[in-house]
Amino acid sequence: MTAQEDPRIERSGERSGERPGERSGERWATPPDRARPLGPQIYVLLRRAIVRGTFEPAQVLDERRIAAELGVSRTPVREAVRKLVDEHFVNVVAQSSTRIAPLDPDLVEESRLIRRTLELESAAQAAPHMSALHERVLIDALTRQRRCIDEGRFADAIDADDEFHHAIASVSGRERLWRTIEREKAHVDRCRHRMLPLPGEAESTLIHHEAILDALRAKDAERARAAMAAHLDAAWDSTRQTLGQHTQDIEQR
Repeated sequence: MTAQEDPRIERSGERSGERPGERSGERWATPPDRARPLGPQIYVLLRRAIVRGTFEPAQVLDERRIAAELGVSRTPVREAVRKLVDEHFVNVVAQSSTRIAPLDPDLVEESRLIRRTLELESAAQAAPHMSALHERVLIDALTRQRRCIDEGRFADAIDADDEFHHAIASVSGRERLWRTIEREKAHVDRCRHRMLPLPGEAESTLIHHEAILDALRAKDAERARAAMAAHLDAAWDSTRQTLGQHTQDIEQR
């Protein structure tokens, strides 16, 4: 079989007067591995924290504190921050501060357009190659997503959601396609982490995923494409509402 058969792949409220990004115990998924280059690892950790909402928009990014928490020098932290500036996740104000960038509607929409184009093709390409094993992998991802939602672990539910979409790309062996989607959708993901806890959002996502799976199970490429379009377009409607609320919050500050 030419396709890969076994694909792998909080926003928290304030407590005790602390912002989410101030609780270092929850901030980093794993400590950096000193046997490997530190800059790229810290970039991944910081990017993930920003996307997941651990750092709030406009929050100061304290490079010294981050370096101390991770047990590294400031050099690899600065290297990571420079890359995040290039990707519009961080803003640097000369002789002032380094802050988390606000949600940018133009960047989010561009990210959405890229993702939509690639994901529709990913679903259509996968349909003819579906097997019983592929179906089990997709069902496992849906089961994990449902369990995370039931337990209120929304950030983990988004990880399981991504596993589902990654598995679709893997059906046709399109790993480069998935890596591109994963990289380009990050600005949309910042909104996803804000909106998934909203009533009905998570359940709606599961319903759309089931429709995509049904189309893939039937090996119907056009139906899979249409189901993916319906899923992403519905998500975009919610994303626009999240962006509107974010803009209102900024204007009121």
